[in-house]
Amino acid sequence: MEYFRNPTLGNFDVYFQDDGSRQERYAPYSANSGFYFIRSNERSKILFRSMMYSGDIIIACRSHQQVLIALLEEYNSLFGLTVKVLSREEGDFPGGYHYHMRKDIVKKMVNGEIKPYIFHMSWTLNKVNKLEYMKQMGMWFVKEQCIGKQVDEIFAGEVDTTDNTETCCSAEPIIQCFYRDKPSVVPCRDAPAKDSNGQSFW
Repeated sequence: MEYFRNPTLGNFDVYFQDDGSRQERYAPYSANSGFYFIRSNERSKILFRSMMYSGDIIIACRSHQQVLIALLEEYNSLFGLTVKVLSREEGDFPGGYHYHMRKDIVKKMVNGEIKPYIFHMSWTLNKVNKLEYMKQMGMWFVKEQCIGKQVDEIFAGEVDTTDNTETCCSAEPIIQCFYRDKPSVVPCRDAPAKDSNGQSFW
């Protein structure tokens, strides 16, 4: 990504979105483990080799994120692994924290004042809610007939299935309202509230 060639960012081994949570188990970095950028070098290879060997710890604490952050801290100290967590106060790499807690930043996204490089829908209960929220935000481009389907289901009987862009991908965002109290790119005032006593985002 062009963003990571920006010299003002510095030459870090790993870049993470800020998770937003300040729970002690995510200290000291509060790095979100859903989307991140890793430079391939000896330090990062050791980091992820150790992560692969940590399945028992991940199962015990029920969080790969917690284990990864602990390894980031340990390997920063042991091997000089350099870690950059991108600011949660800016809108370049927003996530679920911003969607659910920072309506000011989301409104700037909706108004076009902020143009994120990516948006990671963390802090969200399940896949169904993630899809609903992405559709409300105008960030969904996969057509309904292709969601959750294998290639042979989509192209039953067709010989050449290499180009599935027109069948599955929409050139324009697929926007749909689900909840009035969740951020949306269009007003969803007539939709039900997701949370009790939820007020309209608009």
